[in-house]
Amino acid sequence: MQPRNMSMSGVVDLAAVKAAQEAKAKAEQARAEAARQGGGTGGLSPADLVIDVDEAGFERDVLQRSAEVPVVIDFWAEWCQPCKQLSPVLERLAVEYNGRFLLAKIDVDANQMLMQQFGVQGIPAVFAVVAGQALPLFQGAAAEAQIRQTLDQLVEVAEQRFGLTGLVVDPDAEPAGAEQPAAEAPAGPYDSLLEAAVRALDAGDFGGAVQAYRNVLSDDPANSEAKLGLAQAELLQRVQGLDPQQVRKEAADRQDDAQAQIAAADLDLVGGHVEDAFGRLIDTVRRTAGDDRDTVRRRLLELFEVVGGDDPRVAAARRALARALF
Repeated sequence: MQPRNMSMSGVVDLAAVKAAQEAKAKAEQARAEAARQGGGTGGLSPADLVIDVDEAGFERDVLQRSAEVPVVIDFWAEWCQPCKQLSPVLERLAVEYNGRFLLAKIDVDANQMLMQQFGVQGIPAVFAVVAGQALPLFQGAAAEAQIRQTLDQLVEVAEQRFGLTGLVVDPDAEPAGAEQPAAEAPAGPYDSLLEAAVRALDAGDFGGAVQAYRNVLSDDPANSEAKLGLAQAELLQRVQGLDPQQVRKEAADRQDDAQAQIAAADLDLVGGHVEDAFGRLIDTVRRTAGDDRDTVRRRLLELFEVVGGDDPRVAAARRALARALF
């Protein structure tokens, strides 16, 4: 599969960021623990793996989501008989692959602009978008064995090149939008380790905090609080001992140097200049290519973790990153 680029028209108080998201992280941890024990309490359901997408929601539902998970696009129409053979297979496989990709269904009759932008000549046509990169997969009602082979290749490319491991799916969860009963999150099994990590952060022992968070994640890779804490601790560890004046001089002198811009962005974020940090790395993504570009993109995603996905500045930067990757 060959990528096909397409044109689609203060100081940061890290402890406060952690506190603001603590309730959400605890709830997510509780849901994940309940799912592992067979008592699902909500989250992403298998039904959420197949979505209908239109032109208005394309950037949000496809471009932005493609930074988290490969998005497979099924171009179809009600009158298309081959579509009626292919679409159910893709929907079944989306559930079977259990979050390794997201299936976006686009009705070409209602979304002619998207059909034109992807250069679709006939339907059914299947594309993928991975980290903002569009890839043509196949056209026509292919055999299931061929579809599986193509999807396996897509998942492998997404994981190895872009680090996208897919979404966490709770088979007992209600579909998105269904009301869930309020529940108080129980104390988790890693509270003592998480508290030790916070104490290490407060003491300036960033290496100790990093190790404590990694200890949690080694047993519980989906632990949201540990992911957030690790991103914060690693950021503080990276900037410890840096000479800010020298870092900023090197960044100004070497605009196309990925590592120089990454170091300056770290300092920007710790200094409270969140939008400057994001903007610096997005501009660097535009100016670089190959491994350098991917390194910058990965660091930007790490900084998103530090600030938190609910922050509107992160949402805006994700949209800008998606545009920069095209």
